[in-house]
Order: sequence, then structure tokens, then C-alpha cells
Amino acid sequence: MHHALDQDPAGRNLPHPLASPFQMVGESPGDTSMYSQPWFSPSRCKMHHGCRNHPGCRRRKGIPSIPFFMRATQYTCMLLSYLIENKTDKKKLVMKLKQLESSMSSGRKMLRLGNVVHALVAARRTAELPEVVPRFCLTASHLSRALYFVCDAVLWLRSVGLQPDIDKPKWQNWATKCYYCSLLMNLARDWYEISWRLEQAALEEQTKENFFWQKHSKELNGVKSDGVHGFLCQLFQILKRNPPLLLDLMKNLCDLSGPLDTLGIYKTNPGMIGFCGLLSSLVGILTLAIPHLKLKQ
Repeated sequence: MHHALDQDPAGRNLPHPLASPFQMVGESPGDTSMYSQPWFSPSRCKMHHGCRNHPGCRRRKGIPSIPFFMRATQYTCMLLSYLIENKTDKKKLVMKLKQLESSMSSGRKMLRLGNVVHALVAARRTAELPEVVPRFCLTASHLSRALYFVCDAVLWLRSVGLQPDIDKPKWQNWATKCYYCSLLMNLARDWYEISWRLEQAALEEQTKENFFWQKHSKELNGVKSDGVHGFLCQLFQILKRNPPLLLDLMKNLCDLSGPLDTLGIYKTNPGMIGFCGLLSSLVGILTLAIPHLKLKQ
């Protein structure tokens, strides 16, 4: 017996009406795994258990990359220096922390020189997505990030003295705007994923009620979809059942604090920026250490 919710117009499988609440059986609209081989594929490692020659198996056993640790160190130094900068007996420690922060920032810029190519390749991959919104958001995000890396590389050339005549404030402003645009596109993609899951949950609930002829039966998972409280509860359930989406949303929101402060949109302090940057770095390390927690892009 086939139901109206078995497939959407794009041919994507949707949850069966009798499936468990909020269980999203179908693929998310931004899933690119069927168009390109992901960095890590569980099925490949099941087929090649213990294989050291298989790219997927090697990547699974790899440790998080050095730039993530450098980023975490940079924001940790920023946070610590902000917390102790008013203590007169800690001035030398504050100076050392700021020097280490500057060194980590410069080191990260040097390691980013090859990231432009990776961003362009990622943009080409996401341009093949069938869904319009994820295709636009992810492609625009990767292109903006590529421009950000270009600006960052120019700033690195100035910092090491290879191009001392570069206008640093102008290039910093461009880099921040590109990074800000990339984050906004990522957040738009996250919200599209959330909206898609909210819509599927509402359709599941409606179909379940129609199937059992119980219009006033217990709401899905004890959550009523009417009102702000019901919406927040549904949102909580969806994020709880989709850790990659939750972590990606958290990371993008944390990364947003820096550009908002630099561009003067929402002024904060180095302590808050350091805390958000550290939290974002820890999420990045976690998704590298456990690949299935990374949202597919």
C-alpha cells in the first residue's frame, strides 16, 4: 500500500506514515553524498574493515588537523588574556598570551594558502545539488570562503614583510565581509534543513492522525505543533535527533561573533569572541575526530 508521503516531487523517499516520530528516513535536501564520494563513508569501512590502503579507512583513523588545534589555542589565549588583563601582577603573562595568539594567527594564515583550491572544488561539487536552496547557499558559501582565503593570504604576505605596501585595513575589511557572507549562507542552509524536517514532522503527524481517524489524539512525541511553545519543542526534538545539524548550527553561530564585532554590527568584547571561537574550534575538532557528526556538504 502506497501513501502520498512515500516520495516528494523530487523523488526523495520520505518517512512512512507509521514510522516513529521525527524519524527522518529520507535524505536531507542538502545531502551531496550521492553526487560525490564523501571524506568518510561507513559502508566503505564495513567492506574494508582494518584496511590501511583504503582512503576512507585511513581518514577515519586520522587525527584532527593541526589548524584546528592552532585555532583553539589562538582563541584560548584571547579568552585568558581578557580574563586576567586587569590584574597588575599578570601583565607579563598577558603579554605572552597575546604574543602566542598572534603567532597562532600568523601560522594559520600560512597554512591556509592551499584552501582556496579546496573551497573552489567544494563549490563545484555543491553546484550539482538538485535542490535550489542548498545548491545556492552552499555554493555561495564556498565561493565566499575562497575569496576570504585569498584576502587572508594577501594579509599574510604583508605580515611576513613580502608585500609591506598592502593596505591592511582594507584587505581585513574585505576578508571579514567574505567570511561573514559565508557564515550567513551556512546559517541559511541550516535553517532550510531545519524547516524541511519541521515540515516532514508536521506531515507525519497529520498523516498519522488521518490514518487512525483520531483528530484529537495525542500529539507527536507529546508535542503540540500549535503555538510558539510547540514550535520550540519540535525544534528541540529535531536538533536532538540530528546531532550533525545541531553542531553545524552551533559552530556557525559561534563563528558569527567575530565578524559582527569587526564590522560594527554587534559590538562585544575579546572575551566573548575568544569563548565563541574556542567553542567553535572544539566542535570542529569533534567533527573531525568523529566524521559522522559532520553535516554533509
